[in-house]
Amino acid sequence: MLNRRVYGADDDEDPGPEEGHDYRELCGGPLDGLLVQVTGWTPESLANGAALITNNGRYGPGGRAEYEPRPGDPDRWDWVGDSP
Repeated sequence: MLNRRVYGADDDEDPGPEEGHDYRELCGGPLDGLLVQVTGWTPESLANGAALITNNGRYGPGGRAEYEPRPGDPDRWDWVGDSP
């Protein structure tokens, strides 16, 4: 996962993944290729995926990009759409 960017870490000096943390890769949609840090998430939360704030989605600033775990490959989360 070297040289990968983590969602929400744009203002960090090093926006890459940190050792000892768990991540999921976002696939498709406005956050394609980013990693989302999921360290400490419950199994239920991981199974539900996430609605992540983004300025680049269908609804513009403050909108959310929705991602769900890929069947058979839960380390990758697929984009399922945008919401306001």
